[in-house]
Parts: sequence; C-alpha cells; structure tokens
Amino acid sequence: MSGPERLDNTAARRLLLAGNGLAAPPRAAQDADALHRAIDEIGFVQVDSVLTVERAHHMILHTRNQTYRRDNLRRLLEDEGRLFENWTHDASILPSRLFPYWRHRFRRIRARLSSGWEARGRGGFTTHLDAIRDRIAEEGALMARDFGTPGEKPRGGWWNWHDEKTALEYLWRTGGLAIAGRRNFQKLYDLPERVLPAADLDARVSETAFIDWACRTALERLHFGSPAQIAGFWDLLGTAEAEAWCEARRGGELLEVVVQAADGTSARPCWMLAAGFEAATSAGEAPPAAPARLRVLSPFDPLIRDRTRLARVFGFDYRIEIFIPKAKRRYGYYVFPLLEGERLVGRIDMTHDRRGSGALRVDGLWWEPGLRKSRGRRLALDAELQRIARFVGAEGVLWR
Repeated sequence: MSGPERLDNTAARRLLLAGNGLAAPPRAAQDADALHRAIDEIGFVQVDSVLTVERAHHMILHTRNQTYRRDNLRRLLEDEGRLFENWTHDASILPSRLFPYWRHRFRRIRARLSSGWEARGRGGFTTHLDAIRDRIAEEGALMARDFGTPGEKPRGGWWNWHDEKTALEYLWRTGGLAIAGRRNFQKLYDLPERVLPAADLDARVSETAFIDWACRTALERLHFGSPAQIAGFWDLLGTAEAEAWCEARRGGELLEVVVQAADGTSARPCWMLAAGFEAATSAGEAPPAAPARLRVLSPFDPLIRDRTRLARVFGFDYRIEIFIPKAKRRYGYYVFPLLEGERLVGRIDMTHDRRGSGALRVDGLWWEPGLRKSRGRRLALDAELQRIARFVGAEGVLWR
C-alpha cells in the first residue's frame, strides 16, 4: 500500500496565497460585485475594533486590491444585504448566501452561550430578550447605547456590558438579530428580515448537508489541513465531525498528503482534495506565482490566522503583542507582517497619527534575519507605505 502523497513547499505557499486572495493582480479595477466575489473566495473577513492605521477588515481588503473602496463594502452590507456580519472564530463579514448554514451554528451555540455567560455572572440578560426584540421590531435598528439605565456606569469585570448589551450580543450571535450597519464602529441591531435577502433568510439545509458543506468549503480554501484545521476554519463544527467526514472519503475524493515545511522537513500527513492535489502538481495547472509586490498585512489577515501553519509553511514566527505588557514585547503593540511575493520578509510598527502630525508614522522596522536590505526592497516598502497613507488619508509617511 503506497504512502501519502507529497506537496513541495513552493506549491504549498502558492496554494495558501491563492486561497487567501493574495495571488490576484493587486491593481485590477474592483467594483462592488468584484469585491463580493473576493470576499466569497476568501470565505470571510475578520472585523476588529483596534484602530492604529485602519480597521482590520479595510486593511485586509485593501492589501489584496488597492482599488478597494470602503463605500462598496458599506453598500454590500447595508444597502443590498449581500454580506452579513456574524461570528466565525471572531466577528466577521460573510456572504449572505451562507446564512442557512449559520442557522446550524445558532442552534448549536444557544445553550452553550447562555450557560457560559450565566456562569460569568451575566445571567440577568435572559430577562431582556423578548423586550429588546419587541422594541427593535417597533422602533427599527438600535444601538447598545439606546438601552440600559441612563447614566448607568459600566460594571467592572469581563466585558463591562450592561444586561441589555449582553442580550443584544446573545440575540445577534444566535440569529435573533442581525447587524444593519455600524456608526463609529458601534453596531446597529435590527431584525434579520429587515437586513438579509428573503431568499437567504428562508433557505434551509439539512444537518448532513451542513456538515459536508462546512468541511468541503473549508478544505477548498485551506487546500490542505488536519481535521482540527478543517473544523476551525469556519468554527462551525467539532474536530470529531471533521475527522469522520475525512475518514469517510479516504482514498476517494480525499488524499493524505505530506507538506514540505519551509525548513525542508515534513510533518505528519494531512488531508487534501484529490482534485486539488492533481491540479497543484500538474505542470499545466500548478498554482501561479504570487505578485512580486511588497505588501503590509493586517495582524488579523486570514493568511496569518493559523500561526503554527504560518511558521511551518513560510518559516515566519508571528505573534500579536497587544495583550503582552509593554516591557515584555519583542516588537510592538500592533506590528504588521510584510509579504514580498511569496515570502514573509519582515514586520513594521506603524500608526496613523490622527491627533498629531496627521502622518503615517513608522516607529519600527525589522527585516527577517539573513535578508538583504537592498535599495530596491526599501523603495518597494516606501511605495507600499505611500499607498497605505493615501488609503487612510494620512499626510505622508513619517519615519521615527
């Protein structure tokens, strides 16, 4: 019996870059339809509240296409409802056609979320659920600040949420409410039927079809992965469910594959769609080289979400140091990885100094060990920083 197939490191990198939307031409004109396709191909785009240069979702999308426009995203989310915001491993923007699959997530997490929040001393939120839905149904989309006792001070502890805010988040994460938009990054909660297209809201899929979809579409975007990685992509399933799905397809549409790491070593086999492996190793269909441009990645970029995978395939050890005490940080509070073609070549600490100089201020730059600090590489970085400065409305680039 033959052993697992082998995938070399170059092919692995190119597959991951393509699967994460980083192999497409970065200057292609992008309208709202093209933006929707780009998000659909990636799967989802994480939303995060930290604002140093720009919100994570805008940075992620601009990195892939410099013609990205925020208003196209707002249109898809707020005007047309072709995208919706909910939870994967974190708050994310997703195509609305996926909402029928998220119904299974809502069903699965209701009891777990409720009991977990009650265990943290937030059980009082359950008494507000019906009243909040009724009020939103009558008044329209509302924010968390529209609820609670006037003048009420936030509690200390886990989130500093009042009970109504907790209820709003519970209803959103379990499908009882949807996000109609954001104002100054604050969520506008509304009824799902006033946010999502009726066809997406009304569609239903069986449990079996849901599990097959969650595993298959995850592996299509991951290209190769373990059951834990497959389950964790959408964060909709347990590892055991993904493992059973893989085993049922062993030797048919799925292959076991050993992926060569950046240092030339190989880990234990993982799974890959047979058709995907054939295409990746075929001379005529092998994944193309990624654009040679140097690009700045958000710390929440989907390419670097799985840090272990990133280190093995790209040889790049990355950690977000937001929650590390300043004195113990190796680099900085919010450091951006640098992607050059198919290599991660460094990291940069920068901020849009909105209250001071107005510039995109660079506080630190670290190239990877052994990398040649050529003039061409520095010019490529300067060009990328100028693109970002224009995108965020900064008044040039300031090196400190």
